[in-house]
Amino acid sequence: VPAPASVADFDGLGPLFNATSCSGCHFKDGRGRPPEEPDESFLSMLVRLSVPGRSANGGPMPEPTYGLQIHENGVLGVPAEGRARVTYVEEPGTFADGTPYSLRRPSYAIDRLGYGPLAPDTQLSPRVAPFVFGLGLLEAVPEDVIVGLADPDDRDGDGISGRPNRVWDVEKEATVLGRFGWKANEPTLHQQNAAAFLGDMGITSAMFPLEDCSARQVECQQALTGPTPQLRDVLGAQLDYYVRSLAVPGRRGVESEPVRRGRRAFESARCVSCHVPTLETGEAAGFPELSHQTIHPFTDLLLHDMGPDLADGRADFEANGSEWRTPPLWGIGLVRTVNRHMYLLHDGRARGFVEAILWHGGEAARSREAFLAMSKDE
Repeated sequence: VPAPASVADFDGLGPLFNATSCSGCHFKDGRGRPPEEPDESFLSMLVRLSVPGRSANGGPMPEPTYGLQIHENGVLGVPAEGRARVTYVEEPGTFADGTPYSLRRPSYAIDRLGYGPLAPDTQLSPRVAPFVFGLGLLEAVPEDVIVGLADPDDRDGDGISGRPNRVWDVEKEATVLGRFGWKANEPTLHQQNAAAFLGDMGITSAMFPLEDCSARQVECQQALTGPTPQLRDVLGAQLDYYVRSLAVPGRRGVESEPVRRGRRAFESARCVSCHVPTLETGEAAGFPELSHQTIHPFTDLLLHDMGPDLADGRADFEANGSEWRTPPLWGIGLVRTVNRHMYLLHDGRARGFVEAILWHGGEAARSREAFLAMSKDE
């Protein structure tokens, strides 16, 4: 809640924010979605901003007035930054057997700007909130395992050249391996969580002690903020523990013939080249349940060029405008059950698995073509 408040643990919302809680976007620890109606707000997704160039730590260059993301809400007396909108154009196509499909191509705009126009070269990148289970296991995968999966020069000639992102670690004050976020732009769960507190809720912490107000946002700078930093260390540690230890849903129907056939099709289309089924974790200090585990996340945690159709045109550290981290697929079959939708990909444009696969391009173009050539049963 906004400062000053009588609940010390939850004092200091804003002055600018997108949500009032983690679960406001990650409902039931699950996945966000784009608006379903033309006038609906971005309730569980946001729009990243930047302008060309790199910041001092090698990351994206903030838009001069609005920073690194649009905040659709402000506390009393602080104007919201703006409102994001999305529209779609349907693009039809057919499978090799004649089965039709349609993809919806999104376009994004920001209106109701509260602090003047955006810079003319502003880059927009919409992002839905991903599910947050299994992250402690992914953090426990040794760096040499992830780097060992990379093939930046495509030496094996398979057309797939995943590479790691190298990002800024605030605590170490050094460039390290990125693991989390749609472009692997955060190195640790602790930093990911602290960045989300500040960016999404306007909650300062020991890691990010300054309110997210630009020089042009006078009302934001003058707003009451409560205690500084607003996130108590013990509460931050509890949240880190929760996210780190949140278990992955169990697999279902593993031995059934349809699942076995699906896996063979998944492998034959070479989806496993990026969505690596099995990894091994290393030693996670203080977490024996995360240590030395065989896990099945279906990701390599690497960046891949997904082609122009999925490109956002926005660099993020070493990730270029058409690269994305391979998202884990574990638990994805329960999105409809938990979150009552099946909007997939980084911006939720895909209305199910078929559309998500058909949007794949770049390094995944061969897999998409293999999928298009399959029979409807396959």
